[in-house]
Amino acid sequence: MARELTVSVDAMGGDAGPGVVVAALARSVLRHPAAKFLLHGDENVLKPLFAKRAKMLERVEIRHAPEQVKMEDKPSLVLRRGRNTSMWRAIEAVKAKEAEVAVSAGNTGALMAMSMFQLGVLEGLSRPAIAALWPTKRGQSVVLDVGANVSSDADQLVDFAVMGEAFARAVLGLERPSVGILNVGSEDMKGHDAVKSAAQALRGATLPIEFHGFVEGDDIALGTVDVVVTDGFSGNIALKTAEGTAKLVVGFLRAALTRSLLGRIGGLFAAGALKALKRKLDPRASNGGIFLGLNGIVVKSHGGTDALGFASALDMAIDMADAGVIQRIVADRAHLAPQALPEAAAS
Repeated sequence: MARELTVSVDAMGGDAGPGVVVAALARSVLRHPAAKFLLHGDENVLKPLFAKRAKMLERVEIRHAPEQVKMEDKPSLVLRRGRNTSMWRAIEAVKAKEAEVAVSAGNTGALMAMSMFQLGVLEGLSRPAIAALWPTKRGQSVVLDVGANVSSDADQLVDFAVMGEAFARAVLGLERPSVGILNVGSEDMKGHDAVKSAAQALRGATLPIEFHGFVEGDDIALGTVDVVVTDGFSGNIALKTAEGTAKLVVGFLRAALTRSLLGRIGGLFAAGALKALKRKLDPRASNGGIFLGLNGIVVKSHGGTDALGFASALDMAIDMADAGVIQRIVADRAHLAPQALPEAAAS
């Protein structure tokens, strides 16, 4: 990180409580010496957690927010009654330009609703999307949307492509990322009208991308393209399936290597390789769903993550803010000629 910036953190979101957030901040303070943090939550709960970490308070400012959003709360309810919650206050700091980015492990629906209400959507975009970094055979790919929009029309898919390629260029350092649209087949005649129209628009767009065309589910893990575009329904199912598969593989390996004496001996010889595999499959390393398309940066950490996972979400937030992703999205969308957009977008 090359410049000083401030991160606004919801301390009360997530399943594990503020102890995990404070432990993650202890890591981030060391990793990012130019960063400052605004920590929103019940100060009666938070202050005792800093009893043995008093030096951190030079970089962490606690801001009292007496209420919290629960995982079961409906977005419509928290919009009406949630202005004293730690989640609202964390986003409010970004709106007020006190912080460049907000991070929360709380209720995803509530976080998206609050973010849209307070920050608004970038001009020209109809909906934001949630992007995720996906470990692949080639390295990492960006997949979006993974949960913000159950269904998406053609012009929204084009917008997701712009958001994803801007993110890939800014954060992954790719000069011309390859982009593909998730479909039931790679042939041009397959899929519904929305994906076909979006593909047609992207083929004619003057964007800094290599448009690959359609990709299938197995192409995500192969890393066939740098950016995979899909609606939030399919994207979220794919994400949860991948997470479950990773846990299954680790469980199978652990069982095989502990079932017998021979297996345990083999495990000792393969310990280095197994540790490398575990790191590759560990979802905490790429924890953090990024809300793209807003007038501000918001990162959603997995609700059940530990301190290592939440620290990864903080890393992602700082990288996002430092790379100027929003400015890149605005600039790249301006390159879309009106005639390149699907007819649905112009109507």
